[in-house]
Amino acid sequence: MDSSSSEIAHDFFPMARLYKDGRLERLRGTATVPPSLDPETSVESKDVVFSTEPNLSARLYIPKSATLHSQKLPLLIYFHGGGFIIESAFSPTYHAHLNTLVAEANVIAVSVDYRLAPEHPLPAAYDDSWAALKWVAAHSDGNGPEDWLNRYADLQKVFLAGDSCGANIAHHMAVRVGKEENHGKPYVALDGIILVHPYFWGKDPIVEEASYVAFRSMIDALWRFSCPGSSGLDDPLINVCGDSSCLARLRCRRVLVCVAERDGFRQSGVEYCEKVRRSEWGGVVEMMESEGENHVFHLLDPTREAVGPLLKTIVDFISQDHDP
Repeated sequence: MDSSSSEIAHDFFPMARLYKDGRLERLRGTATVPPSLDPETSVESKDVVFSTEPNLSARLYIPKSATLHSQKLPLLIYFHGGGFIIESAFSPTYHAHLNTLVAEANVIAVSVDYRLAPEHPLPAAYDDSWAALKWVAAHSDGNGPEDWLNRYADLQKVFLAGDSCGANIAHHMAVRVGKEENHGKPYVALDGIILVHPYFWGKDPIVEEASYVAFRSMIDALWRFSCPGSSGLDDPLINVCGDSSCLARLRCRRVLVCVAERDGFRQSGVEYCEKVRRSEWGGVVEMMESEGENHVFHLLDPTREAVGPLLKTIVDFISQDHDP
């Protein structure tokens, strides 16, 4: 047996391991569950295809209230995390999280399943996410291909959200909405974006990041692995704070950034808030911090006491009065 088949080139624990022969072993995020009528939240879900070339799907969620009242509900487009290499919109983790979030926030949700690296290196995930957003936009006149969106979703109140690399995607989609138009109008009426423990980084350490030697090394390797054509950690796809003019192009009224005290990405999230506030964007930035918690703790252990305040912050952000 070739010794390279068992020699580890990069250990992305707890997500995956890359072996010297190029094989990727995913350590988590490979299980899936079917859509359902969730008995605890009464949230109903189903899977839909939003692209045939390539073949891409999303999971749609509606709360029970959507079918009981004539008023349409805000739409949340969600991008899952996983370092661009693991997880899916159909995993038990995200299915449970979206059921809870949809019930608490009383929204319609589209959970996007994008292609993963290394089989599909970046920018595939960004391209797939943009395709999903354009598919949603096709329902703006109430005559799109998906009945749930036509009947229940308020396309004048749209939110983008995600955790970790999904938060990274949500940011870039909000910028792209500000750059690309559909017949002279934005593709979606984007009210706000919700970035939970965003996967932002940069070549130059920020404050305490300089001491995160092992973490920086892993992020550098992970980024180059998922985006082999990248210039490295100065790539604007991950170093989103490097270009203030890009931040100013966010096409939304409000931004919520959630950070965790013990998260290696915390400082980048804080800097993002500060630079967005100082940019020419002109919207409202909110930030909340979960003390004593680590990266995506709310997904790893939904029973933790700190999950409640985090979820409430997100729900309150969505529920704010839509009037300017």
